[in-house]
Amino acid sequence: MEHDDPRARGLLLAEQERLAARVTKLERDIAALTSARRSSVDDDEHDPDGEPLSARWSLLAGLLESARDDARQAADAVRRLDAGAYGVCVACGQPIPAGQLEVRPFRERCVACTP
Repeated sequence: MEHDDPRARGLLLAEQERLAARVTKLERDIAALTSARRSSVDDDEHDPDGEPLSARWSLLAGLLESARDDARQAADAVRRLDAGAYGVCVACGQPIPAGQLEVRPFRERCVACTP
């Protein structure tokens, strides 16, 4: 997939939209859980009915952080596309193979340069 390929923009924008929806859902889930925590007993670690609210909150917070990072990377990829630098490794300057971009459209480094 070349940086000037119209499919690249479509894929990036679709991925950006998907990630924005994921961030929004996770933010809503955390808000609902935070509300539930306020109305429940503070010591939920011994709740025999299921997963402690604090464990669920920690999981959701981690997922939200990851989703926000992915959304930032997708926005950065759109900026690289607009600048004509999409599909070029930021480390070595070589083209990123199309297959790698198809798997992760906002990839900024080729596999060889990925830490």
